[in-house]
Amino acid sequence: MTDTNHKSEEMNLEDIRRDYNVGSLSHSDMTEDPLDKCREWLEDALRMNVIEPTALIVSTATLDGQPCTRTVLLKEISEEGKFIFYSNYESRKGHQIDLNPKVSLTFLWHQLQRQIHIEGTCRHVAPEVSDAYFAKRPYKSQVGARISPQSHPIPNRMFIVTEFAKEALRVGVKVPRPESWGGFEVTPHRIEFWQGRPSRLHDRFLYLLQEDGSWSLTRIAP
Repeated sequence: MTDTNHKSEEMNLEDIRRDYNVGSLSHSDMTEDPLDKCREWLEDALRMNVIEPTALIVSTATLDGQPCTRTVLLKEISEEGKFIFYSNYESRKGHQIDLNPKVSLTFLWHQLQRQIHIEGTCRHVAPEVSDAYFAKRPYKSQVGARISPQSHPIPNRMFIVTEFAKEALRVGVKVPRPESWGGFEVTPHRIEFWQGRPSRLHDRFLYLLQEDGSWSLTRIAP
């Protein structure tokens, strides 16, 4: 028996567990507007230098119900309470959002033993908003956004490297935003805050958007 096989036999996923004891969450910790709590937890993640504090798992679904997930970076929680990220409109998620704008978002901060789960509807931001953000991106990221046929097949890595070099020479210093790339904004109607606790007795608080625009708040079981 090889060492590799021996190690595989020793690894038992059922035995892997960790007790969560970093923090707690009570009703008095919750804000009237859940967007304020989202901003607070994001600030905590930034201050604690967690890895990729703005990483956001975006889940979409096909028309026949097949869920799909990927990770992007949150770029803004707007004053209107929209979660904004940027990507290729012609990507797999872009096409799925066009056909079915219902999405979910998840923040997961392992070091803080916290999660935020969000459900809402998604649409493109205004073109001028995408233009303003694109202009702030690093030059190489601007060029990369122009040449990547995101989610579509390519023959090899050299193809995308060559296209990058050719496009950089073609556009020069000032890089225009491609029409196929821009912002998405998610309007939430359900937001759950999850704080890990010992013995799997986690703290969970659920906000639901009401017809009058206010939010209800309920503690739910772990």
